[in-house]
Amino acid sequence: MTLSHDPLWPRAGGWPAPDDRDGGWDAVLLGVPAWRTSLSPTGAHATPAAVREALRRFSPTLLGAPPVDLAESLRIADAGDVASPDGPEGEASVRAAVGELAADTGLVIALGGDNSATYAVAQGAGATGLITVDAHFDLRDGVSNGSPVRRLVEDGLDPRRIVQLGIADFANSVAYAQRAADLGITVVSLDEVRRRGAADVVAQALEIAGAGGGPVHLDIDVDVCDRSVAPGCPASVPGGLAAWELRALVRATASDPRVRSADIVEVDATADAPDGRTVRLAALCVLELLAGRAAQA
Repeated sequence: MTLSHDPLWPRAGGWPAPDDRDGGWDAVLLGVPAWRTSLSPTGAHATPAAVREALRRFSPTLLGAPPVDLAESLRIADAGDVASPDGPEGEASVRAAVGELAADTGLVIALGGDNSATYAVAQGAGATGLITVDAHFDLRDGVSNGSPVRRLVEDGLDPRRIVQLGIADFANSVAYAQRAADLGITVVSLDEVRRRGAADVVAQALEIAGAGGGPVHLDIDVDVCDRSVAPGCPASVPGGLAAWELRALVRATASDPRVRSADIVEVDATADAPDGRTVRLAALCVLELLAGRAAQA
């Protein structure tokens, strides 16, 4: 569909490559189209391109008082995609790309891809703390989109600096719940997130994940949302977070300068509803991350 043009209504996205300007970026997008180890059939490798296209449907404007154009108040770039990010060699490429960007960028935003991307992105960013917004523990054995948190812990990430927001009933097992407890991971269930609200649970998460300093990585698994707003997530179920709840959690978390990297994962653009609502929600999460970054100024 051809979008209308209005010089007084700028569109989000279309940001330059990082090498188009001398360093010091506030935020850089990086596509990480991982999909080959997904436990569910997925076309998640098509999602980074779809999210970039969906961004063009939105304005980069925060209404605020006064209104702010994020594209003018922040230095934003798009580094393109990591080719073939799956497997050991692909993960090494992701780590290298993220590490290079993180050295001169306030916030690296990885566009997945399935949740396996979290492992290499967090490592590339040098994360010492992890906050997940996810219905699932991601502590499974093996290598898949269900194992990135376990793999990070096994590679040295302190599980006492991991906070998992939105863990849902009927989406996990007793064995993995016990594994999280044994590791000392802080778990805030979906019901508790709703009861306490974004500001309260995010404050707790940042205190734990950011304890002692060091970068914090934010994993945004869109399947934490209700299936009505995220039908393009293979594992989303009825009763998950509303779209506004996810957006509030993302913006609140990204408002803390310790959050230096984030990923948006588990959206299958090829399985979305005809109106593209899941991909559009992922694009809005990009803008909420940028809004959080702008709030630090």
